[in-house]
Amino acid sequence: MAAATASGGNISFSNSPLIENSVSNQIVVPEKKSWKNFFSYLGPGFLVSIAYIDPGNFETDLQSGAQYKYELLWIILVASCAALVIQSLAANLGVVTGKHLAEHCRAEYSKVPNFMLWVVAEIAVVACDIPEVIGTAFALNMLFNIPVWIGVLLTGFSTLILLALQQYGIRKLEFLIAFLVLTIALCFFVELHYSKPDPKEVLYGLFVPQLKGNGATGLAISLLGAMVMPHNLFLHSALVLSRKIPRSVTGIKEACRYYLIESGLALTVAFLINVSVISVSGAVCNASDLSPEDQASCEDLDLNKASFLLRNVVGTWSSKLFAIALLASGQSSTITGTYAGQYVMQGFLDLTLRPWLRNFLTRCLAIIPSLIVALIGGSAGAGKLIIIASMILSFELPFALVPLLKFTSSKTKMGSHANSLLVSSVTWLIGGLIMGINIYYLVSSFIKLLLQGHMKLVAIVFLGILGSSGITIYLAAIGYLVLRKNRESSARFLPSSNSQTVETLPREDIVNMRLPNGVAVTRNLD
Repeated sequence: MAAATASGGNISFSNSPLIENSVSNQIVVPEKKSWKNFFSYLGPGFLVSIAYIDPGNFETDLQSGAQYKYELLWIILVASCAALVIQSLAANLGVVTGKHLAEHCRAEYSKVPNFMLWVVAEIAVVACDIPEVIGTAFALNMLFNIPVWIGVLLTGFSTLILLALQQYGIRKLEFLIAFLVLTIALCFFVELHYSKPDPKEVLYGLFVPQLKGNGATGLAISLLGAMVMPHNLFLHSALVLSRKIPRSVTGIKEACRYYLIESGLALTVAFLINVSVISVSGAVCNASDLSPEDQASCEDLDLNKASFLLRNVVGTWSSKLFAIALLASGQSSTITGTYAGQYVMQGFLDLTLRPWLRNFLTRCLAIIPSLIVALIGGSAGAGKLIIIASMILSFELPFALVPLLKFTSSKTKMGSHANSLLVSSVTWLIGGLIMGINIYYLVSSFIKLLLQGHMKLVAIVFLGILGSSGITIYLAAIGYLVLRKNRESSARFLPSSNSQTVETLPREDIVNMRLPNGVAVTRNLD
């Protein structure tokens, strides 16, 4: 017997359900092999894709288009392709092993590294939440003329209302998120139609890499950080556990294949939305007949100023159209971010919190800096905070990506079924490039600060020692994760080719997207 008592925070047991629930609510995939099974797998990819079209993406997309027109579109293409490969690995990890990434980290690493990885993951969740808070506040400002700082405070209450939807189960939540994604897509496709960017220039920007100047490098890092988010890897590996798949070699292979297709569809929609935002911004802000007032707005473009982009074509409705898309993006992103945070806490610490409490804590950490910046720097300062948060996500990505790559490429039966040697090599190459770009920008920016910062010699020496130590620790931490050998017994999860099925406990905590509600839970694990 295993028991868990809920009193604000609950201790759960490895792979045991977090709540008492009937099997009738499970999403069961038939054992019979059929293309119709694909519809049973639809959902997790669209929940994950929200992170690729959140307010952080819109902020960086708008600045990219305004400053460099279509020159950085290739970053979106590369990041989307990389995201598809990486997200498919995260999905495969959950499908094959029956555990998500955070749980594997807890099983693999000792207490200190595991705790540090949890801290980094929590910082990533908060950094992801900051653009969602500010984006929602901007949307409320456009729709109802509510001051940005008041909108920041209101975002906490709006999220609690949306979290009430969790009682209806994962399927309805997936339909809601899919509806919001389509709403965002429709809004920006309409704006793309009216802005009429040059197709040849857009295609050139997509397929010809360009990176002119350190400013472009910093914005490219922000685009990358806004696209490939560390918390998304934890989230995707957990969401796939909402399906009860046939635990046979054939069933697992089918699940991995269908999740890849489903992720491809969802990320394609997200890719097209990001391309639309950059194209609209690039077409309008680089037009020859732009008024001096609009030119000034383009020089310091943020989410709260973006409504002017189509004002001359669509009229005042351009503000409402953009605000609706932004509101849908911010609210849907915060739902998935909350659940990602819960799975991170449950996986690393074997601890769960009530959803409202978890959201309250995360929101407080995101609202406080957002509120301070909004009060002091206004909408421009809040926009810059979004860029900073996106860069933080990019720098933290290796601490989720390296464990994922090591778990999926280790010499176990999982490696031979879930991903080929080619895919493993490609993902390591992608991870290496991402880490290399981050390190290059970090070091070059630090050196530029020291040489061109016009600081006193004492300040230069102090910052040099402090910054060098920080960079050394950052590199050492990544090196530890890369070079450390996984335990030999890390997992032989797949059944052998001779066996047909293997019994596993259903992950009912993932199935319903609900967490303990304060009632004591007792489950017979036998």
